Amino acid sequence: MAMQKDPNLAAARILSPLRNTTKAASVDALIEEQLRHFSIDPASAYGQALARLTASLYAANMATHDLWAATTQALADLDRKDRIAWFNAKRFACFQLAKVLDTLQNPMRRTYQSLANDGGPVAGRGPYPIFDNVTAIFSATPVITRTATYLYACVEWVEDAFKGKELLHEIYSRLLNPTSISLANHIVDVEAGPRASEYFAWNFNSGMAAVDATLAHLVGYQDIVLSSRNVYGGVYQLLHDWYGKRSNLDVALEWFDGFTAEDFAVALSEVEQSYADRLAAGRHIYVYLESPCNPHGYVLNVASICRRAHEKGLTVICDATVGTPFLQKTLRREDRIERPDFVIHSYTKDLAGYGTTTAGVVIARNEDMFLPKGESVTVTAVDGRPRRISWDETLFWNVYYIKGAFLDADKAYEVINGIRTLELRMLSKCITTTVLARALAAHPGINVHCPAVPGHPNADLCRANMFLGLPAPLFTIDFEPSGGRQALSRDAFKTFFDSLEPVFGLQVSLGQTNTVVLCPALTSHSEMSDEALKDAGISRTTIRLAIGCEDPRTLLAHIIRAAELAFDPVSPGFSTQFMAADAVDNLYEAVYLDIHRRFIASRPTMGELLQ
Repeated sequence: MAMQKDPNLAAARILSPLRNTTKAASVDALIEEQLRHFSIDPASAYGQALARLTASLYAANMATHDLWAATTQALADLDRKDRIAWFNAKRFACFQLAKVLDTLQNPMRRTYQSLANDGGPVAGRGPYPIFDNVTAIFSATPVITRTATYLYACVEWVEDAFKGKELLHEIYSRLLNPTSISLANHIVDVEAGPRASEYFAWNFNSGMAAVDATLAHLVGYQDIVLSSRNVYGGVYQLLHDWYGKRSNLDVALEWFDGFTAEDFAVALSEVEQSYADRLAAGRHIYVYLESPCNPHGYVLNVASICRRAHEKGLTVICDATVGTPFLQKTLRREDRIERPDFVIHSYTKDLAGYGTTTAGVVIARNEDMFLPKGESVTVTAVDGRPRRISWDETLFWNVYYIKGAFLDADKAYEVINGIRTLELRMLSKCITTTVLARALAAHPGINVHCPAVPGHPNADLCRANMFLGLPAPLFTIDFEPSGGRQALSRDAFKTFFDSLEPVFGLQVSLGQTNTVVLCPALTSHSEMSDEALKDAGISRTTIRLAIGCEDPRTLLAHIIRAAELAFDPVSPGFSTQFMAADAVDNLYEAVYLDIHRRFIASRPTMGELLQ
């Protein structure tokens, strides 16, 4: 073959089995080098056919890089018609490439059979992994990849894989798995939307594993964590009992009350004064937010708090599980200074949506999540200053690679399927939450803690920060005495709670299609001291309602009957003070129509879609 130099030789070299050590100065030299590496005579008929195929593959890879560059340069200015055309043209090219691979399997299978059936233990080996798997690329849902390990191409490719430089090789499912990676890419699209290219996600086997991974990645010895008051009890326990333990990291833990940037700023000033010695010694403050919060569903002004924290050079972690990306679009803020640095979700809850699996995720900017081993990058930090990040400062190498809290393929598949119905479920739940909270708040003997109730101290922030001003499908009620009324007996409360089945599920967790209830002081927040419970607004009669997709009238009717059984004998007439039946019907109709009208109005018009 005639030797020719190619300006895209670097793109071609990526496909070489000797990509890191080759001395080839042209594509033709790469082809001959590859054939000789696998002991193929270039002059033979087989060698000449393989050389033509290899030349086509090298040329295809160079053209693909050209296409990548052309797409990146032009995409932002293309109208929708051209984007549709470009997408479908490249989509068909994927089928063409797959067809080439599928055709290649025929001569490869014949050769394999001539080796495998030559007296070896065929059954014990199982089918060869490359065969018959090509069509799985086109499965309408991601394939559940149940494997611990993967084939790799050659020595130099797997060497690159262990350095994070060859992502085609996922090596080992404790690190990477195709189903889990599909979910990670998908949640970034869902969470970050048009800014998805800036962000990266790693999945974990639970929400708590995601929280711990983030804290372990960031927080060091004698650092300070300033957290919003209302957080999940497991997070409280992790911070208080592990990170704060003197024999572990001796982290200082402080809480701030309220929901606004002003509330945060007051607490931050106090922390800076109280821990001046640690800060002078080089320790850092990290901000941990949970919004909407567990158990009350209160909303923080996350964007304003992020702005204040970033102006001080602080890193912000936000657990956005309860709101989901449907209600709270934390990473879509126009100004980056208003976005958290790390966003955490427990997939277990509303994202998966059906209570069938446990899983979690951390989302952050690309450069904070992964860089190939040995590499570094200089980026513009949120404060506008240059920031250099080394590969070993990313969450992947610092935590994910070594701790092993990965998400397996089956769980990832469950979450992917659950997310498909997220919007439908959340809209239904927000309607039920609004109706039920307002109906219960009309009873003089029930204290309702939910921003859906008009006049609630958190209502304005909910309207300003949540999609359509809708409440998260999580709130609390209690029966503590107020306004001069007498307390209900503890026994009566227990009878009431234990009578809530079967319409309410007596279950831990939240985010399912059925409404579940628990007493936080005894379950989800039982790790907290009496003083901490009081500070968090949790009493012994607090009930957390994690709302499902039911008709709110079904839920309210059961509550009334349970109150008749439990409360009327000790507080006569308690059950008669609920909202009248026709008033409940009117409330449900009004809320249902109002939310759906506003939801429709929030969608792009037909004219806008055709622009």
